[in-house]
Amino acid sequence: MKSILLKSVFFFFIALQLQAQELLPFVENYSKSDYQGDNQIWNVVQGNDDAMYFANNHYLLRYDGVKWEKYTLPNKTIIRSILIEGDKIYSGSYKEFGYWYRKDGTMHYVSITKNLRLFDERDNEEIWKIFRFNGSLYFQSFNDVFIYNGKTIKKIKFPFLISYCFAVDKNLYVASVQDGIFKMNDKYISNPKGWDILKKTVVHAIEKHQNKTYIFTQKKGVFVVDKNGLKSWDNPINETLKSATINVAKFIKDEKLVIGTGNRGIIILDLKTNSYKNIERDNVLMNNSVLSLGFDKENDLWLGLDNGIAHVEVNSPISFFYDNSGLLGSVYSVATINKGYLIASNHGIFEYSSGKFNMMPNTQGQGWNISLIDGKYVIGHNDGTFSYENGLLTKINGVSGGWNMSKSSINDTYFQSTYSGILVYDNPSDLSHYKIIKDLAKPIKYVAQNKKNEIWAADNYRGLYRVVLDDNYNTLKVENVTQQSKIVNDFGIKIFEFRKEILFLINNIWYTYNSIAGKLEENELFNENFKNVTDIVSIDEDHFMVLQNGILYHIYFEGNKFIWNIIQEKYYKGKLINENLRIFKKDNDYLFNLDDGFISLKLKYENKQNSKIEIEAFSNDVLIPNESKIKFNTELRINAISGIYGASKPNLFYKLDKEKDYFSISDGLIILNNLSSGNHSVEIFKHDGANYEKVSVYKFKVAEPWYFSFWMILLYLFVIGAVLFFYYRWNKFRYTQKLKLQAEELKHQREILEMELKKENELNLQEYEKHILELELQSKSSEVAGKSLSIAKQTEMIDKIQGILETEKDFSKLKNEIKKAIKINEVNKHEWEIFETNLNQIHNEFIINLSKKYPHLTPKDIKLCVYLKMNLSSKEIAPMMNISFRGVELHRYRLRKKLNLNQDENLSKFLLSL
Repeated sequence: MKSILLKSVFFFFIALQLQAQELLPFVENYSKSDYQGDNQIWNVVQGNDDAMYFANNHYLLRYDGVKWEKYTLPNKTIIRSILIEGDKIYSGSYKEFGYWYRKDGTMHYVSITKNLRLFDERDNEEIWKIFRFNGSLYFQSFNDVFIYNGKTIKKIKFPFLISYCFAVDKNLYVASVQDGIFKMNDKYISNPKGWDILKKTVVHAIEKHQNKTYIFTQKKGVFVVDKNGLKSWDNPINETLKSATINVAKFIKDEKLVIGTGNRGIIILDLKTNSYKNIERDNVLMNNSVLSLGFDKENDLWLGLDNGIAHVEVNSPISFFYDNSGLLGSVYSVATINKGYLIASNHGIFEYSSGKFNMMPNTQGQGWNISLIDGKYVIGHNDGTFSYENGLLTKINGVSGGWNMSKSSINDTYFQSTYSGILVYDNPSDLSHYKIIKDLAKPIKYVAQNKKNEIWAADNYRGLYRVVLDDNYNTLKVENVTQQSKIVNDFGIKIFEFRKEILFLINNIWYTYNSIAGKLEENELFNENFKNVTDIVSIDEDHFMVLQNGILYHIYFEGNKFIWNIIQEKYYKGKLINENLRIFKKDNDYLFNLDDGFISLKLKYENKQNSKIEIEAFSNDVLIPNESKIKFNTELRINAISGIYGASKPNLFYKLDKEKDYFSISDGLIILNNLSSGNHSVEIFKHDGANYEKVSVYKFKVAEPWYFSFWMILLYLFVIGAVLFFYYRWNKFRYTQKLKLQAEELKHQREILEMELKKENELNLQEYEKHILELELQSKSSEVAGKSLSIAKQTEMIDKIQGILETEKDFSKLKNEIKKAIKINEVNKHEWEIFETNLNQIHNEFIINLSKKYPHLTPKDIKLCVYLKMNLSSKEIAPMMNISFRGVELHRYRLRKKLNLNQDENLSKFLLSL
């Protein structure tokens, strides 16, 4: 009784040393919706191709960090176990085992037991475990073990139900369900001496560690093999394990033991410190039933759960504090204290120790910042500033909103930026005494000092101020430096101090102050090294953290260059509090806040990203090897596979066809659409924040569109040929028709020409006849003229006779002379008739027009008009009309009246105008 009491006290004392640490490794959960499979994951292994393989009831799952694949057996049975050997993935299922191999981007199965009658018809045999022992593969079911040497299969049947077989060193142990553990020697089995305690106990694991063999039972805890048999493991956690239902257990490096349970998730025990971490549903695990454990080459854990898969980064330098209760709210600052953590959140100030939260009294509301000053924790709060020391919290002042606390780089003075200005603490040992910077009563977010009597202050909204002080911190001058430097966009300015030099981040440009010029100037070093930085936080003199394009980098200065360490985005994606990233350094660790907890990271951690990148490209789920061809207008999915799942997973970018810009590769997948035909290349780059390093290249060709394919071109040529042929035939037909039309037209033209010629001949004939008539008219005119001359001669004869009569006295001679004159000038009566006819024909048109216009004219009047139109004088007209000269003049006078002519109008001209 006394020994039991002492033993209980001993375990109670050790239990005080043993605590469930709150910092947990990062866990990635994969649900059924992620891998599109079944519930239970019975086995987890990593292949030589770095992909993770899972036995998931009806499916073999494969995950390469980018793409999930699932495969079923030909007989659709449940897969219970898998084993990797070389390029083969052996699997065991219901009355079946064989292996898988990968070809052309997909898994193919080969049955070993096909057509072999290895299984009894009455037994429902399933292969629950596969392992290698003494050069052969062992496939274990509940009743039998099948030994496969690569050629033949030997079957060993047991007289009892088997839970599992375990190969430890050169020994093979068979755990029965009822009769304990047997040691197997070829076909013979025997109970090890002193192991009777394991009867009626299910054994789920046998592991060897530091020359000791540990036996993990389902409900009786852990036993250790010694020379006298078995003894209960004397670790305090063993009592907890008895009620946790052990399903699987493995020792890992760094003196750690991982135990998967049926109702408590996994327990990771640190054998050096005797402390453990329990990862379960209450913190980050999807469910508490762990069916299988696996490891990757980074020595991180993969858990096969009753419902899902979990990747636990136990080997990562990053740890997490999760608040699933919602009590904390968003964490704005955190600091380590002796018994746990001091946390400032938007709900208040909390002390966390022994797994419990304790809100400090009178601190409800927004907490902003925690700083360690002279051994005391100074907390900036919405209601003022508090001091925490040895578990006691005291209020220093009631100035609202202590955003940030910064130490001067020239002395021990501290400056606090608040809602209403800047507070100065020039005596760190007595923080109750402070001074207020006057003439700057506005919300100030950041303060810094690296020169005596001068401080820099950044407004919470916009503006950067240089404040000149005297030795007692009285304000001498306040300058708005961004206005003086003519910087228009001066919103959200950040002040950063690096090795006693103050820099200003304004609108993504780094500046320093030129005191001689009195204005800001761009800083070449930081602008060259830190582009697209949205936040920057100091850790110590050599280390700081930047947020660039949404990714955090831990930076330290070595030699004359900056060393970048990427912190994977998956750890904090969607959890950073913008503009309020704060870091607390403790020894070689530093903490930074998240909206649901905080992260702890090793200061000396160096993320050496893996440079080995494998490329798998698929089009319509068909693998497209490098330098192959894909169809036009099809989607190409390129998987950039690093084989790394933990903290050192590379940050990848790509360029398409040597474009200028780099594009981030989200989750390792590149999707390309709408590619032009021709050759293309995708270059993969690893990015550490400062430099891009090419790690892989994938080349491919996009085929011409179907309408430019060989057969389509032949079709086009055929169509073009057919079109040309029909065009030729059509043109020929049209040409023939045209010739016919031309012949018809020519015929018509000939007929028209003949008609025109005939018409022309008729016209010519008419012209000829007209010409003849004109000649006749001219002849008639000549005759008329002759007659006129004849008449004139007669007149002359008469005048001559009159002269003879007047001069000649001899009658006979007078008679002869008169006869002679009359004979010479005698006018023929026929000629006179001809003369009048010709005169009427020549002036026929004139006579007609005149008769129509003046119908009252007599023939004698018309004859006078004709003679006047012929421009004959009255003297010439008198004999032609057989009247006297005076009679002609009288006739002219009467004619003028009949024609209604004025005295001024000339009668002959009038007649000529008709």
